[in-house]
Amino acid sequence: MLHTSRRRMRAALLAGASATLIAATVPSPEPLGIGDRLFPQLGNPGYDVLEYDIALAYEGRNDRPLEAVTKIDAWSTRGLDRVNLDFTHGTVRSVMVNDIPADFATAGEDLVIDPPANIPAGSRMRITVTHTSDPRGPKDAGGWVRTGDGLVMANQADAAHRVFPSNDHPSDKAYFTFRVTAPPDVTVVANGRRVARAVTDRQASWVYRTGHPMATELAQVSLGRSTVVERQGPHGLPLRDVVPTADREALEPWLKKTPGQIAWMEKKVGRYPFDTYGVLVADAETGFELETQTLSLFERALFMSGTLPEWYVDSVMVHELAHQWFGNSVSPRTWSDLWLNEGHATWYQALYAEEKAQQPLETRMRRAYELSDGWRAAGGPPAAPAAAAPGKKLSIFRPVVYDGSALVLYALRQEIGKTAFERLERTWVQEHQDATATTEDFTQLASSIAERDLSAFFQGWLHGKKTPEMPGHPDWRSQAVQDGKSGKSGAEAGRH
Repeated sequence: MLHTSRRRMRAALLAGASATLIAATVPSPEPLGIGDRLFPQLGNPGYDVLEYDIALAYEGRNDRPLEAVTKIDAWSTRGLDRVNLDFTHGTVRSVMVNDIPADFATAGEDLVIDPPANIPAGSRMRITVTHTSDPRGPKDAGGWVRTGDGLVMANQADAAHRVFPSNDHPSDKAYFTFRVTAPPDVTVVANGRRVARAVTDRQASWVYRTGHPMATELAQVSLGRSTVVERQGPHGLPLRDVVPTADREALEPWLKKTPGQIAWMEKKVGRYPFDTYGVLVADAETGFELETQTLSLFERALFMSGTLPEWYVDSVMVHELAHQWFGNSVSPRTWSDLWLNEGHATWYQALYAEEKAQQPLETRMRRAYELSDGWRAAGGPPAAPAAAAPGKKLSIFRPVVYDGSALVLYALRQEIGKTAFERLERTWVQEHQDATATTEDFTQLASSIAERDLSAFFQGWLHGKKTPEMPGHPDWRSQAVQDGKSGKSGAEAGRH
């Protein structure tokens, strides 16, 4: 990086230089970002995180900051004299780089670290940040979510750095270890598998570790007076559901569906990509469900309100499950690739409803087609979505990335045929497992499998302002946009 460090400023001051002159020539710490079109300040250039080791001390109160230590093991991809991490909404107590104390400052939502020595390109660095992790704040800001009996995380799309310092962009996936201490009556569950637990009269210590790399937005730690329900899925896959203890029996009819849902998805796209899965039911009003890796987050009301049809709740469960392949195992390289996550999850949600509950896929897709021009006008085309509204970062989760993007997959199946489409889906998750991928990667693979150039097809369906004609359905029409309103799909009920 091209900044002059504060280390050099201190040396100049010791040499008797003018403090006023030095301050005028040394750039102040500044947020960097990797230039994502939708979240330009997210992520940081110059390094690749290999692993996060996050220690949290929870005292049993969800209205107080947690004491925390985040250790980041990374490779530098260029020479660095400053290191930027994404972090906000917490107090930083100290920073060490390679076990040596380092100076630090904040700039925007970045923690800017001045290492004790320049970090050469291609070298390993270990950053240790001692800090607080604060669950207080606006309800819709993301990060920690306060539940009736504790805390859970909801970090999508840009809120992991409200919980722990990180390179908070899905393009930099890493392994995670979570070390949590809590009162002995609090149940702790996190992404991955539990590898240690110790209990005394005063506190319990829990350690969880992921077996596959993960994007920061998918991190999950559940703290509460919960019950863990264990069972097996296909091939002996360990399943663990985390539910409010009082609801254990009432939720069992839903929980026992998961093994069959996994088996259904495996028939469609291949082996489940991780080493465990489960449903996390939170006593909180979030307005969404979330595909946190290996432990999907659901609102309690989805299952307990009694107001939603069984087939719809089932299909929402499959939506989050499908994300384990599409979005979690294969992660978006940029946030403009979000359609690959949500379009696929919505596609399998709708396909499951058709096959298991006689809810016709074609009916849903025709309705989506009718509304699609309005969705594009309001939120941009699927692969070039409009930026979030000011102060409403979650507004990128619009109908166009759900049913509007599932509609693209329906059109693609119409265009290349069912056999080629199913081969594409399986090949996609196999070739990009545990990695990131782009819209271009998908379109190129589709052309290869179809054995013809699909560039014109994808240009219209992914980037066009107007929805192209539906292959095989020339009679389908998209409604004109009226009064600036885009309309909603009847199946679209909040963010999943």
